Amino acid sequence: MSDLQDYLPALIRGAGLTLVLAVSSVILAVCVGMAGALAKLSNSRSLVSMATAYTTLIRGVPEFVMMLLVFYGGQIVLNRICAAFGFHAPDVNAFVTAVFTIGLIFGAYYTETFRGAILSVPRGQMEAARAYGFSGWLAFRRILFPQMIRLALPAAVNNWLVLLKTTAIASLIGLHDVMFIADQAGRTTQAPMTFYLAACVVYLLVTSGSTACLARTRVKLNRGVREGRPH
Repeated sequence: MSDLQDYLPALIRGAGLTLVLAVSSVILAVCVGMAGALAKLSNSRSLVSMATAYTTLIRGVPEFVMMLLVFYGGQIVLNRICAAFGFHAPDVNAFVTAVFTIGLIFGAYYTETFRGAILSVPRGQMEAARAYGFSGWLAFRRILFPQMIRLALPAAVNNWLVLLKTTAIASLIGLHDVMFIADQAGRTTQAPMTFYLAACVVYLLVTSGSTACLARTRVKLNRGVREGRPH
């Protein structure tokens, strides 16, 4: 227990970094997912093909492999580009790499989540909006987007919880998140289970708090919406 107390400040800092990483990654994933969903639903064959190739590729490669490919492959590409211009390449930043990789991975999942939610909104509502003179952007913002968010929220919450746990792989590239600190502390004190359990508690607290907050958000979004019930 004394070892845990000694490393508690470091674990708290690691937990804070993990949370910042998760929030940054989910913001990127949501942006990529929305762009991917709109591309898949567009009338452009090239956009549909690119979005389909992206989701197929990303969902078919393990997160562990993708993280290593981006981190080490990115460094190799950067080295070659800098060498071509005759100057020394900087080291690839572990945090930026983790945000980019996790955001890109979960952007594929959010693409399918948002696409399904958009398809669940009756097309007649958008047609009625256009008949009333709404522009495409105004109809999206006032009609489609609010309903899409409500319909996508359950799956989006699941994606967030999985993303939060996936941040643990960032420790593989040297990011000093809570998992990295727990692993190093366990090796140093020869009490790995103590610190791995501490990391588990951190993830459990964050996921439980997220679930509670998002559940309240879902209640607010569903206020005034009549849900069908089986007879």
